[in-house]
Formats: sequence, structure tokens, C-alpha cells
Amino acid sequence: MTSEQPLELFSFWRTSAVYRVRVALSLKGLQAKETFIDLDAGQQRSDAFLAINPLAAIPALVVAGQTTLTQSTAILEYLDETTPEPPLLPADALGRARVRSIAAMLVADTHPFVTPRVKRYLTTTGGFDDAAWRAWQIQWFTTGLQAVDKRLSAEPETGRFCHGDRVTLADICLASIPAVMQVFKISVADIPTVDRIVASCNALPAFAEADPYKQVGAPAR
Repeated sequence: MTSEQPLELFSFWRTSAVYRVRVALSLKGLQAKETFIDLDAGQQRSDAFLAINPLAAIPALVVAGQTTLTQSTAILEYLDETTPEPPLLPADALGRARVRSIAAMLVADTHPFVTPRVKRYLTTTGGFDDAAWRAWQIQWFTTGLQAVDKRLSAEPETGRFCHGDRVTLADICLASIPAVMQVFKISVADIPTVDRIVASCNALPAFAEADPYKQVGAPAR
């Protein structure tokens, strides 16, 4: 059964985590009212937003005006459970575990190193200048994506997408990383399987429409 409860998404134009939710909403044929939180201006640290998410992070998805969900993968799984078609997880337990594992390599072991709150700490307390911050970004984008590519290229379950020939939660999480890397003008070499899968994702309207530069608040390229 498809959920018809109203959804409000607290968002910012360039974040990987919000990108994931936008893709999932589009794939599921769902719409959410977006409320823009300007991370560059520090709006995530306002009292009003801290009441929504005490971690001062986005996305936050408010369901039916009363229940707030945070963490992009938790939101994706909620959307998948309440709107099951098309499914974002395989039918078998091992397949689901594999997809969740690949997704975690990206959302738990790669993306957290390059979030605005990490940048804020490193550049205000950690002594980083702009060059050091860029080197930090390149280090963790490269480490994460090359590890994922090595895994995807070696495992027989990989198909057109991360797991077979249907989009799963893993693909949404994978595509979210290069989507934001383009904003920072960073690229990673020697990831042919990742590049192939991301190209397959970006050919789909749900991914193309989630491009950061197509969102409210995005600057002109």
C-alpha cells in the first residue's frame, strides 16, 4: 500500500544525503514539500531546526506533520516499506545484506568525512586552510570510491547496477557521492565499475532530476 501521508523534507541544494531522499521519492512517485535550510549560513544550528534534529543535520523528513525521521538510509527504508514499488532492496536476505553493506561503505565510511560540520571543525579548530581541506576531501572520496569499485568489480552479484539489473538502495547511495563531488570539482581515477553504474543511474529521470544544480538555492554553473 502506498502511503498518502503528507511529507515535508528539510533540505539543502548540494548535500549527498538529501540527494538520496530526492531520488527515492521520485522513484516511488512521491512528493514532499521542501523546506530549505541554508547550511552555509548556519541555519541548521538555529533553535528552530535543532528542535527538529538535535544533530543539526539534514535531511529531516516530517511525516504527517508530527513524526520526524532523520538519517538518509532510515528514510529510504521507510519509503521502501510504505511504498513498496519499485523495491529498493532485493527479495532475499543475503541480497538485502549485500545492498545494505555497499550502501554503508558510502554513507557511513565515506560521506561522513566531508560533511559541513567536519569542515567547520577542521577549518576553525583543526588548523586546516582551503588547500588542506581540499586534500582531505580528495583523500576520503578516493579511498571510499576505490574500495567500492574493487568490491563491485569482483563480485558476481554486480550487474548493470550495484546488485543485478535493478536500482537498489546501494545505487542511490553510490550516485549521491559523485553528484556532490562535481560541485567541488573533484574526480576520482581508476573506478571504471563505479563510473559505469553511476552513468546508468544518471540516465534515469529520478537521478537526473536530483542533480544538485537543479535544486532551489543552487548557484549557476
